Amino acid sequence: MHLTEKMFPAAGSSTINAVRVHRHGGPAALTYEKIAIGHPGPGEVRVHNKAVGLNFVDIYFRNGEYTPPALPFVPGNEGAGIVVAVGENVTDFAPGDRVAYVMTLGAYAEESLVPAHYVVHLPDAIDFETGAAMLLKGLTAQYLLRRTFRVEPGHTVLIHAAAGGVGLILTQWAKHLGATVIGTTGSPEKAELALKNGCDFVIDYHKEDFAKRVKEITNGEGCHVVYDGIGKATFPHSLDCLRPFGYFVSYGSASGAIEPFDIMLLMKKGSVFATWQLLFDHLAKREDVLAMSSELFEVVASGAVKISVHTRLPLTEVAEAHRRLEARETTGATVLLP
Repeated sequence: MHLTEKMFPAAGSSTINAVRVHRHGGPAALTYEKIAIGHPGPGEVRVHNKAVGLNFVDIYFRNGEYTPPALPFVPGNEGAGIVVAVGENVTDFAPGDRVAYVMTLGAYAEESLVPAHYVVHLPDAIDFETGAAMLLKGLTAQYLLRRTFRVEPGHTVLIHAAAGGVGLILTQWAKHLGATVIGTTGSPEKAELALKNGCDFVIDYHKEDFAKRVKEITNGEGCHVVYDGIGKATFPHSLDCLRPFGYFVSYGSASGAIEPFDIMLLMKKGSVFATWQLLFDHLAKREDVLAMSSELFEVVASGAVKISVHTRLPLTEVAEAHRRLEARETTGATVLLP
């Protein structure tokens, strides 16, 4: 049963607890403080956050690699909670609705003002923590697997950081689609987790040459596609894992940005394709927000993809959450609880 607006603070201007960044830097740049929040403007929804997702993109905004509109700002790009109020021209949502949202700075707070464009109704079967953990990572997996390179039965895919937040969703979904899934991880514990979540083969890149091992696994043929959220540390060796005309799909730079390279390298590696995709571009149209989210919710509801929330921390411990994520000490998803 949905809750009512009366159970929340008044929807006018009020003071809430939030995390802000006043200067770019390390985790210490995250400060927990009180800020003012107003009534939602036209096309906006005010959400009382029940859980907030932690993503590597949050680090890029914090350290300045991705530049926000202005300092100071409230980081965080996904959350789940209950609608408190709606602005003018918002007809799809009402106070009391259970929702999740994505691609909107400002989630690291008790309440957030979010463009309705990026808000979706949260199915009753999905709790707030799962909703907050799944939307950005899950929609990333959706566009990688279904829009950038459409994985079909019989394909062989390589997924770097297979035990990470996006990686675990990718491995399960790719396996569900009928692919042979090869994953890379950085520890035996992460390798075991990846195997339990859809990987047919797992390579510990600290102990093995992953490109050589991929060739062995595929009998020299290589993969149809490589999904790479690591960046500098895995490029250009990821290209060596591809068969002719294969796809190298980059979507993150956890180890640093890929350095500029001669495009002729793609020809030398077998006339392969290389692309960097951005979720924001895939969500430019409201109909795509709804269609992509619907497909994600369906695959989760079917049980084919399980969302693993491995760590829960109060929002006051956001600096520690960032430290762990940067140190690659995490598996699955981490959620912050306001």
